[in-house]
Amino acid sequence: MGLIVEDGTGLSNSESYASVAEADAYHAARGNTDWDAVDDKEAALRKATEHMLQTYTLRWSGYRAKSTQALDWPRSQAERKNVLMGSAVEGIVYYESTVVPMEVKRACMELAVRAASAALTADLDREVASESVSGAVSVTYVQGSRRQVKYAVVDMILEPLLARGSSGLGVVRA
Repeated sequence: MGLIVEDGTGLSNSESYASVAEADAYHAARGNTDWDAVDDKEAALRKATEHMLQTYTLRWSGYRAKSTQALDWPRSQAERKNVLMGSAVEGIVYYESTVVPMEVKRACMELAVRAASAALTADLDREVASESVSGAVSVTYVQGSRRQVKYAVVDMILEPLLARGSSGLGVVRA
């Protein structure tokens, strides 16, 4: 069965925010030849979308547009931050509840190329501070650490779509 891409109508069976054709064009425009080598691009896009569901579901601005939709987007009352109306910012502007923002598609395509070569969400483990082998094996862990991969480029792409206070950045403006 072919990849079912969310088209903004809130499909109950969608599997990805981006199509293979969109990902091909996106990565080609950036000279990313790693994507060309991906054997199963549909699977990579599915994994990327699933990772986004696991990571961002509780952090998005707004609400799912339909209770029956498979993915988090489209959304209603999802704030469009930093949108200029005329010469000044006037009130709050929202995304249409029938669109998947380009930032969501871009993040999906960035994650897909990574999903093709490694698991996006690794099992948690402690970070090793030092190891030594001399008769007996010794391992020292960094206190309080967990090893979870963070994708900074994806977080930066999606930052404008997250609810206030959900990014963990702690930025306060006077």
